[in-house]
Amino acid sequence: MNLNSTDFELFDTPATMAFDRSVLDRQWRNLQGQVHPDKFAAQGASAQRVAMQWAVRVNEAYQRLIDPLKRAAYLCELNGAPVNAENNTAMPSTFLMQQMEWREALDDARALPAVEGLAVEVCAHHKTALAELQITIDIQRDFPAAAQQVRALMFVERFEADVDARLEALGQ
Repeated sequence: MNLNSTDFELFDTPATMAFDRSVLDRQWRNLQGQVHPDKFAAQGASAQRVAMQWAVRVNEAYQRLIDPLKRAAYLCELNGAPVNAENNTAMPSTFLMQQMEWREALDDARALPAVEGLAVEVCAHHKTALAELQITIDIQRDFPAAAQQVRALMFVERFEADVDARLEALGQ
């Protein structure tokens, strides 16, 4: 293993949005078996520390690859189009209008059926946006456009969390 490997190289998987989760899970278990610190107990504290660093590296890479949004942001970064969500919040006006409508709908929703309906709508939008992002990355290979889509999906995921919190508050 090489510390300079990308997450995709580390897991010996293609650098794409589409992937086989079972292959990634199997590779993660295999890597964890190779770098688990207990395996290096007889080699001393130094070897265990290095193994721990590798175990952390493997776990961080795995978490990044299994999350579609994190994987997309990572692919954008690897291809010269970092998301820079903390510095770049510019969004198309149609997206901003949709966000405002959803926020108003959530603010106005007092009954469970209204919030559930909003949850269904936002979930459908999220799935469609992820499918479009996969096309943008895997087929079009347009990483600047993908970075914009990732930033938009970050807003959608935060809003989904707000909807989920409202559902929980209403007893769902």
